[in-house]
Amino acid sequence: QVQLVESGGGLVQPGGSLRLSCAASGSIFSINTMRWYRQYPGKQRELVAAITSGHSTDYADSVKGRFTITRDNAVNTVYLQMNSLKPEDTAVYYCNADLRTSSIQLAEYRYWGQGTQVTVSS
Repeated sequence: QVQLVESGGGLVQPGGSLRLSCAASGSIFSINTMRWYRQYPGKQRELVAAITSGHSTDYADSVKGRFTITRDNAVNTVYLQMNSLKPEDTAVYYCNADLRTSSIQLAEYRYWGQGTQVTVSS
């Protein structure tokens, strides 16, 4: 079994910062790309940032220059440092990971975390 557990969400004032973490655990052989998504009420999830196993990154235009995605492969964890937060960043944030659970499994499967609420408000 594989689990992804997010943490670090909460309430912050506009202009403030938060750091989200997402730790993957369980039967993991290798992890390829890890991502952060967010979801507004009644809307589909949208990609916020992604990072490959080689640490190449990509960001949504709305967060470029404010958010930074990093990962620590030694502990199977991805982070999202969010600075200069705006009220429109308020959403539930989810992480996912494309991973293999064994050396004989050739295909990668995508796993999701349960989400963490981020609220930006004064």
